[in-house]
Amino acid sequence: MEKRTPVFFFAPFVSSTMRVEPAWIDYNGHMNMAYYHVLFDRAVEEGFSLVGLGHDYLEKRKASFFAAEIHTTYKRELTMHDRVRVTLQLVDFDEKRIHYYMEIRHAGEGWVAATMEGLSLHVDMETRKVSPFPDDIMANLAVMKTTHARLPRPSALGRVIGIPHRTEIQEALSAAGTRH
Repeated sequence: MEKRTPVFFFAPFVSSTMRVEPAWIDYNGHMNMAYYHVLFDRAVEEGFSLVGLGHDYLEKRKASFFAAEIHTTYKRELTMHDRVRVTLQLVDFDEKRIHYYMEIRHAGEGWVAATMEGLSLHVDMETRKVSPFPDDIMANLAVMKTTHARLPRPSALGRVIGIPHRTEIQEALSAAGTRH
């Protein structure tokens, strides 16, 4: 059975509900940072399988996609048995790369526990080299991007890690109308 281009995508994609597992809790009593990436990774697989980049793609077409760069921000603790859903927004793509933004949200209360911006590369698994997406995958990504382009651009995209200087903090406070 041949796969056809999907008619539409939800904007953003929302993963199935996942639960924080007891083994993921560290000595601080919250989910260890590594397991946020497990949740993000599961959602990436679930979301991009809709464009044809799932396990079947690896098996049948001997290609996959690899994370090249990620930026994660931890906003709020998750604790044992919290239930979460992960949103995924396709920001951009080209012939070899996909750029996306994700948020882990508490499934019941909706607050954001963490955000992640990612860049992944399409890889030919036989040569283990970056290679162009096939035309059908490019078409599916184009449909997903068109749907997701209706969403606001996440303010956290392109964020740089650093310690702001005191003058930058004062300027930000002044711009927000806050007295210091």
